[in-house]
Amino acid sequence: MDKIPAGAPTEFTLASIPENKIVHKGIFSPDLKAYYYTISDQNFENFDVYVIKQTNNAWSQPEKAFFNSQYNDHGMSFSSDGKTLYFSSTRPVNRNNVSKTWHIWKADKIDNKWSVPVFVDITNLRDKLVSHPTITNSGTLYFHSSNLDYSEMEIYRSKKVNDEFQNAEKVSFPTISKLSKCTPIIAPSEDYLVFATVGSQLDLMISYKDENDLWKKPQKLNSRINTFGQGNPYITPDEKYLFFTTAENNNWKVNWVNITSELKILSDTKN
Repeated sequence: MDKIPAGAPTEFTLASIPENKIVHKGIFSPDLKAYYYTISDQNFENFDVYVIKQTNNAWSQPEKAFFNSQYNDHGMSFSSDGKTLYFSSTRPVNRNNVSKTWHIWKADKIDNKWSVPVFVDITNLRDKLVSHPTITNSGTLYFHSSNLDYSEMEIYRSKKVNDEFQNAEKVSFPTISKLSKCTPIIAPSEDYLVFATVGSQLDLMISYKDENDLWKKPQKLNSRINTFGQGNPYITPDEKYLFFTTAENNNWKVNWVNITSELKILSDTKN
């Protein structure tokens, strides 16, 4: 494991990235025994997900993740019990009324084996780009969605009823309605949501819920984190560490930082 960062964010170097590739989102399995990460070519045309696994306190060489396909795969996240993996993919849905673009897929772990991924149908977004799913303990799915040209990108949520995801509703935030929003990560408790806003650069924001199930005014994470254009946030299952991608001078890397004090400070001021 990399040396744990003491203060400022530091680069997470556990996974080696080829020189001609760009690294994107990185996440751990809930048991912290596997690390999944996305890499792409420099033209953002081909995305693959790799995994390294821990055995006897040593990490394996990278291999393609079990759900990686000949198409593009990205934006993965686990349910908190580790039994379901959600991700976004451009693989064919093979339905006439579903646009050919990014959509959400999932795989379930049954008898310690992963099932073949299946399409997650969000009925009212079949003609939209849908990506970067993240799930709560209660079964509500958060993700971003946009037009096929990436315009009007917003965060949505879909509640699960009788094992089916319902029509998605846009997540509304005070004061930042004009900014595009992407790559959400939801707390399993659904108490807070971290996401990126798209302005002159990507900035990482956090919003807390109020007593009426509404999201409060988002707050920007501290200046140590928001420096060069940040996206693809991920918070470890113990809610101690934030992972995120930066692109300083087109040098893409995954950074990580202890987030506990930041969450405490922001939660103390949320009321």
